[in-house]
Amino acid sequence: MQQEVFSSLKNISFLSQVPDEAVAALAAKAKMVKFPKQAVIISEGDEGNSLYVIISGKVRVYTSDEKSKEVTLGVQELGSYFGELALLCGEPRSASVETLEKTMCGMISRDDFKVWLESHPEAVAELLRELSEKVMHLTERVKQMALSNVYERTIKVLQDMANQENGVAVIHNRPTQQELANMVGSSREMINKIMKELTKGGYIVVQDKSLRIENKPPASW
Repeated sequence: MQQEVFSSLKNISFLSQVPDEAVAALAAKAKMVKFPKQAVIISEGDEGNSLYVIISGKVRVYTSDEKSKEVTLGVQELGSYFGELALLCGEPRSASVETLEKTMCGMISRDDFKVWLESHPEAVAELLRELSEKVMHLTERVKQMALSNVYERTIKVLQDMANQENGVAVIHNRPTQQELANMVGSSREMINKIMKELTKGGYIVVQDKSLRIENKPPASW
């Protein structure tokens, strides 16, 4: 299992250039934890005392208001991590994390992670760079939510999730309409209507768990 943690850590951008022995030392501190589907790993407002590295599975990061309205901030899979912000700044968790399928994580405690960072300063600059990119990404998401309509946000989310394969944008593990609604900040009914129109117009093709963007969707709807 420690080898799986090591491999996942090496896939993380800010650790990719760190010497193998240093990453192996961090992997050795990880405790393996399994979570069932729809398990809440982190709750917004909780004390942050652990960093999580995804070994297998998929999670969504989301925030909610006092009326329990949720907005998905992102979906993370194998080789990504979460929980680092509260870990480093000592503030409560700024978002919740829920599994979308059975998930295994390597959990590293706050104390172990901070000691490791102090021993490996070469990783600190890369971590700060990656955190800055995350803040910029979230700022862009807030801008989209404020200035774009539901259709425009839906197209943007689909395009961001897709990978190019032979000139075609493909999402292999497409989100459900409810998951997409949470990402966009809309109702499932509105997403259903948009997806039907995109399918009818020949812009997207949905098959099993995949989605292909066959033609560039109109800029507005």
